[in-house]
Amino acid sequence: MRTQYTLKVYPAGLGRSVYRTITICGTDTLDQLCMAILSAFDFTAEHLYEFCMDNKMYSEDCYRFNPMEDDLFDEDDAEGTDIALDELGLVEGQKFSLHYDFGDDWMFAIRVMKIEEIKRHRKPMLLSSKGSVEQYPEGEE
Repeated sequence: MRTQYTLKVYPAGLGRSVYRTITICGTDTLDQLCMAILSAFDFTAEHLYEFCMDNKMYSEDCYRFNPMEDDLFDEDDAEGTDIALDELGLVEGQKFSLHYDFGDDWMFAIRVMKIEEIKRHRKPMLLSSKGSVEQYPEGEE
């Protein structure tokens, strides 16, 4: 048996008007979750990101994407994002966030809606969506 997570994801401050509900397997990594979220919101994947387990940008309680596996963040010992969701010890109702693009500072709030057992691995899937946001609003580069 495998674990599947149902997650509600929304840009910070827009939870009632803009959100996505996705499912993802517990053997998938935070990197795969980031790509699923970006895809669900039609964002391009071209920036650094971190998962903030306490919902605070640049927190010490985070997992950071480090494409070169060097010391981009010398001041801390953040874990990498190549970690399976099952290893995080997530529980239903838990909230954490994805901080994407450290220049524009997109914060996506994530809430664990449901955790269930499934028979086989499934690819991340978009279950529902409401509203939209633009990664680069008109007039921005």
